[in-house]
Amino acid sequence: MSLPFYIVDVFADKRYAGNQLAVFLDAENLSSEEMQQMAREINFAESTFVTKLDLENNKAEIKIFTPAHEMQFAGHPIIGTSWVLMNKIFKNEPKQITLNVPIGPIAIHKTEDLIWLKAAQPKFWDIFAKEDFTVFSNLKNHDFENQFPIQEVTTGSAFVMVGLSSKRALENLVLDKDKTDEWLKKNCKTDHRALYFYYLEGSKLFSRMLCIEHNQLVEDAATGSASTCLQAFLLKYHKPEFEMINHQGDYINRPSQIYFNGKLTDNQFDIKIGGKAQFVAKGDWEV
Repeated sequence: MSLPFYIVDVFADKRYAGNQLAVFLDAENLSSEEMQQMAREINFAESTFVTKLDLENNKAEIKIFTPAHEMQFAGHPIIGTSWVLMNKIFKNEPKQITLNVPIGPIAIHKTEDLIWLKAAQPKFWDIFAKEDFTVFSNLKNHDFENQFPIQEVTTGSAFVMVGLSSKRALENLVLDKDKTDEWLKKNCKTDHRALYFYYLEGSKLFSRMLCIEHNQLVEDAATGSASTCLQAFLLKYHKPEFEMINHQGDYINRPSQIYFNGKLTDNQFDIKIGGKAQFVAKGDWEV
């Protein structure tokens, strides 16, 4: 059996930047085990599998896998898969589509060359002391910003938001893999455990996402799900309405731009992230 697939770079202004994504079509007959094997083989941060396609109503159902496990929600795979469907699969390049993922339907819309998703309502979980992080990193107390808490947040996938006081602290960040893994397993509420370090200076936002996969410390080039959590976090603690660009991936030579457009009204979060996608390749995958 042969499956068509596409490769795109997501949250990227040009090819060979942003976060890589493989999108597999006609995947309705694959088992979860087969999808996991394929995701591990291609070894991108995530791969997606289109398991149902409604061409008349511009809807699709997808499953999302990292090389290690299935995701309930992830931003860059949803943005990248939407770009493929809007530009290569659906007729007449629609401006609005719906993607169904395990947490539910995600509304997608396109404005010029940006594709936007609207995230689910966030949940704010445990708050942590900055001293925790000095145990498994090179960070000192003065490297943390003191205006906002350090907190785990989820909009479908959970991340611990860690604000830093300077771009230099973000750039020079070093984690001890084993101690980080131990802390994550002890403190995070779900099987998806990750840290999102950020530095906010006025309207400038820079970030790094790090986690443990297959006993390796992994850094992501662009993390849409973490960005929805960070946007919710900033709406709650920083200001209730803003637009800005989140810069991620600079320190692994995959510069990425994740567009934020958020608003908090009467405890309801309107969280939207957007990004560009660049077509890289297409082919057939033998199963």
